[in-house]
Amino acid sequence: MNESNVMTLEQIEELAYRALTAAGTSDANARALARATAATEGDGISSHGLAYIPIYCEHVRCGKVDGHAEPELSCPYPSVVAVDARSGFAHPAIDLGFEALIPTARAQGIAALAVRNSYNCGVLGYHTRRIAQAGLLAIGFTNAPASIAPVGGSRAIVGTNPFSLAAPDGAGGTAILIDQSASVVAKSEVMKRAREGTPIPAGWALGPDGRPTTDPDIALKGSMAPVGGYKGVGVALLVEIMAAAMTGATLGVNASPFSGPLGGPPNTGQFFLALDPAATSHGLFNERLGVLVEELRAQPGARIPGDGRAEANRRASTQGVTVDPAVVERVDDWT
Repeated sequence: MNESNVMTLEQIEELAYRALTAAGTSDANARALARATAATEGDGISSHGLAYIPIYCEHVRCGKVDGHAEPELSCPYPSVVAVDARSGFAHPAIDLGFEALIPTARAQGIAALAVRNSYNCGVLGYHTRRIAQAGLLAIGFTNAPASIAPVGGSRAIVGTNPFSLAAPDGAGGTAILIDQSASVVAKSEVMKRAREGTPIPAGWALGPDGRPTTDPDIALKGSMAPVGGYKGVGVALLVEIMAAAMTGATLGVNASPFSGPLGGPPNTGQFFLALDPAATSHGLFNERLGVLVEELRAQPGARIPGDGRAEANRRASTQGVTVDPAVVERVDDWT
C-alpha cells in the first residue's frame, strides 16, 4: 500500500458524511453515523467501517432506512429511558438515548435504555465504550436479522446477535471491552469475503443443506455457525430477548436483511444497561478491577479484550488508517 491509501480519521468521517448526505440522509443523522464509521476504522474493524457506507446509502435510497428520521425519547420510569428510532439509523437514536441514560445512571445507580424500530448499530462496542468513558459499567445487546439456526435445526431463527461489556478504568478510559457475536464470526466478515471473491475458513458457516462450506456466497444463503455450538445459540437467544422482546423491536426471524434492498425497514432493537460502580462496590470497584487486569497482564502473551482495538486506535490517531482503495471508490461513487 502506498501513502495514497492512508487516510486520517477526519478524512474517513468526512468521506462517509458526504456519501450519506448525498444519498439523502439528514446532516445530523449522517454526522452520527460518519463519526462512528471513522472510530470503527480507527479500531481496525474495517469490515464494519467504510465498507458499510454504500449499503447504508443504498438503504436510504430504497427506503429500508429513513435517513431523515428524528428519534423520539421518553422516560416511562425513573431509571428507564426509551427511544423510538422511527425506522431511522440506530446511531442518532442511541446518541439521543445516552444523553438521558448516563445522567440517570449516575442519579439512580443503574439505568436502562431500550431502543426500538432501529437498524444496524455497527460495532456494539463503540457504544458501550462511550458509557464506560463516562465512568459507568456498560452492558449492551443488539439483535439482527436471522442468520443462525438452532442446534438440531436447519432454519435460521436468531441473528449473530452481539453483546458487549465495557468496564471503566477510573480515569476516563476503558479497562476491559468485550464485544462478541453469538456466531463464530460476524456475518459482515463473510459478506466482506463474498465481495472480495475469497473463500472463508472452514467452521465459519453452513450452507442451505446444513453442511459446512468455505464458499461465502453459499454461506450467505445458509446460516452462520454458532460459537461453541448450543452455547452460542443460548447467547443469541439471550440477546434476542434483551434487544427485541424487552424493547418491543422486531424479532430477527421477522426482520428484513441488513444487506441488499429487499424488504422494508428491519426495525430491530438495542438494549443498554449503565451501572454506577459506586452504587454497589463499596468503593472497591477500581481496586478489584485493577487486580484482575494485573493478573491477566502478568501472563506473558496474554491479551485483554479490547487491547487490539486500543492499539489500533493509538496508531490511527498518529499514522492514519490504510484503506482499501476499492472501498474508497465505492463510497466515492455516492458523493
